Amino acid sequence: MPTVYRIQPDHDWAFEKDVRIILENVSVLYHLPRERIQTFKEYAIRMIQNRLEYIDFWALQDVSLYLKKGEALGIIGVNGSGKSTLLKVISRVLRPSKGRVRIQGRVAPLLELGAGFHFDLTGRENIFLNGALLGFSRVEMEEKLDAIVEFSGLWDFIDAPLRTYSSGMVARLGFTIATDTDPHILLMDEILSVGDAEFVNKSEQRIQKFREKGVSMILVSHSLLQVESLCERVIWLDHGRVIVEGKPSDVIQAYTNRKQQD
Repeated sequence: MPTVYRIQPDHDWAFEKDVRIILENVSVLYHLPRERIQTFKEYAIRMIQNRLEYIDFWALQDVSLYLKKGEALGIIGVNGSGKSTLLKVISRVLRPSKGRVRIQGRVAPLLELGAGFHFDLTGRENIFLNGALLGFSRVEMEEKLDAIVEFSGLWDFIDAPLRTYSSGMVARLGFTIATDTDPHILLMDEILSVGDAEFVNKSEQRIQKFREKGVSMILVSHSLLQVESLCERVIWLDHGRVIVEGKPSDVIQAYTNRKQQD
């Protein structure tokens, strides 16, 4: 089994200018209701009567990792292993319960299909909305508009409400907006597994160009072939813990062997 690499806790990373992301002993704790509560009214009654009971669930436990400039890191693991939670911590959507997170550079997160979109607005309007969320002015987004629509291949639908789009079309638009903003760090959660083969190929080509430009990337995917082809290092998460970290082929082999045993 490959070696689990750990960040040296006493290492002074301030002098490591090529490091984009540092996580030191990061943990995330969720307080989950012990019983399923169907309505807000029931929740309010239970809260007033002091009958709410919670269980503690550690979505991440003592996770340490780093990502260097231009490096592509893959995250694998079964559903519920903490992969998406890890990306939310890195993108600052979630604050860790324990540990420290240090980020250098602009982050472009593609965490959930349709995240940041308003489905009653048109594709064109959502481009400007997402641009504003990423910190770009309307003038800047007007300059990017044609290139975004051209790459996504959505000219025939760009003025239709997003609720009329297929999931693949939404994914294409989201990926194109996020990757047209010159990020320093790109976070992708299963985003390349949605869409037609032609667009997936275009997306992978754009990712390769990002790597040549020194963009750092983290890819969460159930496609082990995709992870192996795009990433230089892979981390296997299980129950919120880092099980193995190392070369893609070694980690994927260890992960596959465990799944076969289970």
